[in-house]
Amino acid sequence: MSASLARAVNVLKEVIDAPIASYFASCVHCGLCAEACLFYTETDDPKYTPIHKLEPMRRVYAQEYTLIGRLLKWLGLSKPLTDAELAEWQPLVYDSCTLCGRCSMVCPVGNDIVYMVRKLREGMAIAGYAPAGVLAATQRTIEMGSPMGVKLPALKAQIGHIEAETGLTVPLDREGAEYMVLLSSMEIINFPEYLSAIARIMKQAGKTWTLCSSAFEATNSGIQIGVSDLARVIVARIVEGAERLKVQTVISPECGHAFTALRWEGPNLIGRPYRFKVQHILEVLDELRVQGLLKTQGFEEKRLTFHDPCQLVRRGGVIEPPRNLLRMISNNLVETTDPGKYNWCCGGGGGVSANDDAEAIRLIAFKRKKTQLDAVKPDKLVTACANCRIVLEEGLEHYQMNLPVVGLTEMIADHLASD
Repeated sequence: MSASLARAVNVLKEVIDAPIASYFASCVHCGLCAEACLFYTETDDPKYTPIHKLEPMRRVYAQEYTLIGRLLKWLGLSKPLTDAELAEWQPLVYDSCTLCGRCSMVCPVGNDIVYMVRKLREGMAIAGYAPAGVLAATQRTIEMGSPMGVKLPALKAQIGHIEAETGLTVPLDREGAEYMVLLSSMEIINFPEYLSAIARIMKQAGKTWTLCSSAFEATNSGIQIGVSDLARVIVARIVEGAERLKVQTVISPECGHAFTALRWEGPNLIGRPYRFKVQHILEVLDELRVQGLLKTQGFEEKRLTFHDPCQLVRRGGVIEPPRNLLRMISNNLVETTDPGKYNWCCGGGGGVSANDDAEAIRLIAFKRKKTQLDAVKPDKLVTACANCRIVLEEGLEHYQMNLPVVGLTEMIADHLASD
C-alpha cells in the first residue's frame, strides 16, 4: 500500500461517523437514487448510480466496522482498496456528481448521499485523486482569496466602473453597516451588473451596506473539493471580516455552494456560532419586499421560467423567495416540470464546472435540463447562481438553443420604481 493510499484509507476510517455507518447499514439498494441522478438518466450507465459512487468508502466501512467484513478481510476474501481503484473512481466522485442532493431527496430511508460523497472526497483528495482544476482553484482561494485569482485591485476597478455608471457609492470596509455583501469571482469578472444591482437596490431600500477588502469572495472550493481544513480557512476569513466590521448580516451572493458553505457548514467548520446573521441575497430581497422597501414598476413581456439552483433551493430551502420576487415583475411565469426542490441540476455544481475532465459528461447530462426547457419553451431563463448561469449558457450554446439567461437580482434592479 502506497503512503498516499494509506493516508486516504485512514481519512476514510476517520470520516465514517455514526450517520454514515447507519446510511450504509440501512441502504436497501432500491435504485431510486439512480433515477434521481441526471448523470445516470442521460447515460443509462449503472456506474453513475449515486450509491455505487460510494463503493470505496463502503468497502472500508465493511472491512473496519462490521463483524462479517472484518472476518472476510482476515480470511483474505475481501480485498483492500488499491491506488488503481481510487484512480478509477475519481471520475465518478468528482466528474459525475454535482452534490445537488436530488438522490438524497428521494432516498426512501433518508440517507444523505451528498454528505457521504463529500466525506469520500476527503479521502480522495488526501490520496491525490482530486481533479487538477479544482485543486488549483482551491489553492488560489487560499493564497489569493479567490478561486479565479481575482484580487482586490480588480474589485476596486469594477467598483470604479459601477460608481461612474450609477452615480452611487459602493462602500468598502464601512464599520457598523447593516449588510456585508459577498461576491463570487464570476460576478466580479463575468457579471458585474450584479454589484450594480445591489447598489441600486440598497439605495432604494435605504439600507447601509459594505464590501470587505479582506473577505469579498464567497466561493468555497474547499467544500467542493472535500477538504474541511481548507473550507474552514475560507469561512474563517469571512467571519473575521464580518466581525471586524461589526455588520449585522452577511449576504451570500447568487452562488449556491457559497451559501451552503457559509450558512449551513460554517459554524461547524469554525467551531462556534456566528455573531452575525447569514442570508442569501434572495432572502434579503424578499424581506425588503415584505417590508415594503422594494418597489418595482412594469412587467416583463417575455415568458419566463426559473432554474432553481440546487444548493439554494433543494439543499438551502429558499424556495418561495425567488417566486415571490418574480411575480413582482412578471405575469407570465411558467414552472418547469419538477420545479422547486425537485428541480434538475444544471450539471456543473460541486466543482464540476471547474473540472476540465468533466466537460464531456457534463454536456451529456445537460440533456436533462434541455428536456425541461423544451417542455415549457420560455423566452428567457432566470436563475440565482452565477455558476449555474455560466453552465446554463454553455449547455444552451452546445445544443444550439437561443435562450438568454439572466440573474434574478439584476432583473429586479432593472424594474426598480423611480423616485
